[in-house]
Amino acid sequence: MMTTASAKPFDPIKYKETTREQWQAAARAWNDWGPLLRAWLGPATEIMLDIAKIGSGHRVLDVAAGAGDQTLQSADRVGPAGHVLATDVSKNILAFAAENARKAGHCNIETKVLDGEDLDVPEGTFDAVISRVGLIYFPDQQKALAGMKRALKPGGRVAAIVYSTAENNKFFSIPVSVIRRRANLPPPLPGQPGPFSLGGPGVLEETFRKAGFRDVASRTVAAPVRLKTAAECVRFEKESFGALHQMLAGLDDAGREAAWREIEQELERFETSSGFEGPCEMIVAVGVK
Repeated sequence: MMTTASAKPFDPIKYKETTREQWQAAARAWNDWGPLLRAWLGPATEIMLDIAKIGSGHRVLDVAAGAGDQTLQSADRVGPAGHVLATDVSKNILAFAAENARKAGHCNIETKVLDGEDLDVPEGTFDAVISRVGLIYFPDQQKALAGMKRALKPGGRVAAIVYSTAENNKFFSIPVSVIRRRANLPPPLPGQPGPFSLGGPGVLEETFRKAGFRDVASRTVAAPVRLKTAAECVRFEKESFGALHQMLAGLDDAGREAAWREIEQELERFETSSGFEGPCEMIVAVGVK
């Protein structure tokens, strides 16, 4: 996701390999934080499913599904007559998605290890494609969207959730800023993947239009991260945010721990008498094939 001043230019192949490795390692932690993910991202997910017009009997493709929380929400909507295919680059995290589907009693969920930029699925067979906080991390977002469009039936919809701007997502942008400074990392290159790569005004919508989708629309949704303390937020990010670990790779153990301590100190500004509330804002967008 980033390079040092003396490093080689951004390498999408290496980036994707590192991303896969990080999610392989973080799979259990991400799954263990499932209740937080549902409380934090659940409302935005419901909006995504609404604007994708997902309903009974539909076939849904979930790209970068992770441990499948939004997969379960989709499965509830499509019902026994529908089908949801959850895909991700990490085999480990999809194993949790499959187990979560079994525990929830869903027989309409299938999992498949797939690169979001190489969606090997039958053409024109899905009513909707969704991606929750996944599209931002694809090096070639247009290739990913082309694959999603190919998978859709005529009139089918693609819907995605992304972070908006760094300014409106300080629970995440503060850690990014601290680590970037401590690791002496330059700003991301234009077009480089990352948490805020699609968050600027109109950027996600134009990305959809460029990929050939019509009737593009979006909504901005407040999604504060609520926990007991800033320290708990740091633990959440430390355990399960692969993007931050990629940025920290150039620091030694002491340097990484010092960065996490500073991040916690910076995030303490969002503690109140009722707990921690980290600023977060999402954009939910939809386009029609």
